[in-house]
Amino acid sequence: MRMKKQSSTSKIRKGPKPYSTAHEVFHKASSNIEETQALYMARNMNNVIDFMGMSGKKHFTDLGNEADFIQLIRKGVPKKVLDHLMTRIGLTSSEMAFILHVSDRTLRRHTPQTLLNQEQSERLIELARLYSRGEDVFGGLESFKRWMNSPILALGNVLPKDLLDTSLGIDMLMDELGRMEHGVFA
Repeated sequence: MRMKKQSSTSKIRKGPKPYSTAHEVFHKASSNIEETQALYMARNMNNVIDFMGMSGKKHFTDLGNEADFIQLIRKGVPKKVLDHLMTRIGLTSSEMAFILHVSDRTLRRHTPQTLLNQEQSERLIELARLYSRGEDVFGGLESFKRWMNSPILALGNVLPKDLLDTSLGIDMLMDELGRMEHGVFA
């Protein structure tokens, strides 16, 4: 008995197509809310890059997600990024030295091309993310800087700027910005 040869069209699977990459799974499974969140994250990353003065720079053009920032942290951020960020957010060299857990003298000795260590690089990116988010929430950087220099009751009546020396402190400020953004005040 001879078997009939199946036509190529009968082998086409009905129903949802199996996904070959995580990228396809994300795009097929994501809802409008998730897509909006992903777009917000991408826009936020671009804002952080711009905020740090890295936009259009050779080594920073491929930063598009958090994994790319992790690689940048491991490699080290150049001191010139620190200088740009200090100017933009209005911190003095001694304030930045306190935040980075290094002496002011050591910080001043670095050349613009010197790569900061991982802890310092990570703190710079955290600061850029915080100030970028604050600028969005407050509708301007100057308003956010005034808030950072004012005692906040919800934070134990301390200056938000005094919490910048730890990751937990920066997380607290990000959480507070999130509450403010959604109209939830403590």
